[in-house]
Amino acid sequence: QVRLVESGGGSVQAGGSLRLSCAASVAAFSVTCMGWFRQAPGKEREGVALRNDQTPTKYSDSVKCRFPISKDNAKNTLYLQMNSPKPHDTATYYCARRRCGSRLSIADVTDWGQGTQVTVSS
Repeated sequence: QVRLVESGGGSVQAGGSLRLSCAASVAAFSVTCMGWFRQAPGKEREGVALRNDQTPTKYSDSVKCRFPISKDNAKNTLYLQMNSPKPHDTATYYCARRRCGSRLSIADVTDWGQGTQVTVSS
C-alpha cells in the first residue's frame, strides 16, 4: 500500500524560502515517478514539478527556476524547495506518485498525499 506524507508547509513571506518534504512508503522508490501538484482556493489542481531518475525534470512555467524538485532515494523522500515564493503560490501542495511521462497532468497520478498548506504573504 502506497503512503505519501507531506510536511514542511506553513506561512512564509514573499521572497523567503520553504522546503516541502514527502516521505514515501513506496516499493522501488528509486524508479518511481513522482511529482508535486498544488491547488489554490477556487482553482483546479495543477502540476508543479515532475521528477524521476530516468527522464528530465519538468516544471510548470509558473515555478520554473524558483522551485527545484529533488529526490533522495536513500530516504525515500521527495522535496520541493520553494525559493522566492509569491502570494499567488499560496495553495495546498500535494505529493503524488504518477505514471511515468512528461505531462504535468493530474490524470497521470495514481496516488496522492494528504497535502500541506502553504501561505505566502506580501
